[in-house]
Amino acid sequence: MKIVVLVKHVPEPTATWKFAPDLTVDRAGVEGRLSELDEYAVEQAARLAESGAASEVVFLTVGPAKAAEGLRKALAIGGDKAVHVLDDAIHGSCALGTSLVLAKALEKVGYDLVLTGMASTDAELSVVPQMVADRLGANQATFAGELTVDGGQVSIRRDTDAASERVAVTLPAVVSVTDQTGEARYPAFKAIMAAKKKPIETMSLADLGVAADQVGLGAASVRTVDVSPTPPRTAGTIVTDEGEGGKQLADFLAGRGFI
Repeated sequence: MKIVVLVKHVPEPTATWKFAPDLTVDRAGVEGRLSELDEYAVEQAARLAESGAASEVVFLTVGPAKAAEGLRKALAIGGDKAVHVLDDAIHGSCALGTSLVLAKALEKVGYDLVLTGMASTDAELSVVPQMVADRLGANQATFAGELTVDGGQVSIRRDTDAASERVAVTLPAVVSVTDQTGEARYPAFKAIMAAKKKPIETMSLADLGVAADQVGLGAASVRTVDVSPTPPRTAGTIVTDEGEGGKQLADFLAGRGFI
């Protein structure tokens, strides 16, 4: 079974994000990392490879040159090789454009099982896995809290507010996993060094047969029209309890409609 894991290099969540003149995130101006939620998918692929269920694990990303850093992190956790779709025309793509590029890349690379995180930690849309599955015409199982593969079938446990569901789909399939599947391992120094020697293939839109006008900011279905910094936090209200603290707190909450 060949597993392809979709990963994304995202701006560091704790950093101060900057925006380019076209109001897209200035990724070159902020430190980045492999999306934390994607690490759970990477870990699941590594476990399947270790159990003998997977014969090959490939990581696939779309993004600027710095996105290769995310691939190296994934390769340090496990896997055999990576594919980086790198093309300036992709800049500013929405989820629809990104899913198109990913689907075309998957068709070219080949796959039995596609694993993804439940969402990226920058956009947090949680729609790309479903879009990719639809474009591929593949089965899909989303928000897996537990994942098992038996022959040509993938079974997951999906936890909702009301119940835990069991869902099974046949391969080929696209499966998104949640943070309930298990923490990703911390790569040892030896694994980090070995990851530097694993191959990363670079592809362009031309390699995938995707026209430049199908993706990018010009083709995006959603665009940012304005941005503004988060206002600084103001000092809170201090209640000194001299016997009336409970009443003051109740009045404070009532005045804001909380009680």
